[in-house]
Amino acid sequence: MHHPDQLDLRNETEDKGQTKPGIPSGKRLLTIQDISCIGKCSLTIALPVISSLGIETAVLPTALLSTHTLFDGFTFLDLTDQMVPVTDHWKRLGFSFDTIYSGYLGSVRQMEIVQDIIRKFQGTQNPLVIIDPVMADYGKLYTGFDESFAKQYAVFCGCADIILPNLTEAHYLTGLPYLERYEEDYILDLLKALCALGPEWAVLTGVSLKDGQTGAMARNSRTGEVVSCFTDRIPGNYHGTGDLFTSVVAGALTRGLPLKKALRLAVDYVRETIRVTQASGRPDSYGVEFEATLPALIRQADQLSASPQPSPSP
Repeated sequence: MHHPDQLDLRNETEDKGQTKPGIPSGKRLLTIQDISCIGKCSLTIALPVISSLGIETAVLPTALLSTHTLFDGFTFLDLTDQMVPVTDHWKRLGFSFDTIYSGYLGSVRQMEIVQDIIRKFQGTQNPLVIIDPVMADYGKLYTGFDESFAKQYAVFCGCADIILPNLTEAHYLTGLPYLERYEEDYILDLLKALCALGPEWAVLTGVSLKDGQTGAMARNSRTGEVVSCFTDRIPGNYHGTGDLFTSVVAGALTRGLPLKKALRLAVDYVRETIRVTQASGRPDSYGVEFEATLPALIRQADQLSASPQPSPSP
């Protein structure tokens, strides 16, 4: 497995040009999730956000929707049958990936296929595997999912280097109670149980240990190290912010930032994007105005890349 604070910053041999200091050249990330043609979530967030961080972003759509699911009457096309032929073609052509990042998956079959894809592209490249177990929020599973699906997701998380559930997803993955009011010990117990599923790092999103505060906490399964990043909370619920957070983390890690800096970048960027969205007056359900804040994301990523890196954890 990769260690997220020790990602390789070497240039790929195919890159012959000059690169901007702090940005690794030739890095390629594969993201596997659905695409909603209108509405900001999943691939319509992941592709521009990760690309803006200087990472070539390959996509494997798992389903095609006319809009995201908060719009009435959306159309849906299941692309499960295309996932294996597409990736087999890539393998024959010799493509490889520095990172494989899966988001929303609609079935156990898709989980099984993604596991096979990870195996297919493991080898000398040894991609960093990031799983966002998108299946629940606000104490409930999404429509169409049940507890047996969640148990299969817990097994699937064992093939990841990093998992990034929210509190509801962590509850379903671990079987620990879902609490709306909690102390730090509860979060630490959740993180420990998530690490027991097998990933190198477990990251909990949407953590709030004080009123008016929100952020993320992470635990390393090898060392027990705990990392926290918080900011002030802006009231409201905004569609797609989980996808935005994970996309920033995935792009930042692939770029070469250690996990703590990647979390700092994501926490700050999501907060700023929510602030801009709130000021715009657009409906919360449509999605966040991330396009307006991409320049700020690029600037902060450059600053974090230019600052001295800490010594790797043992």
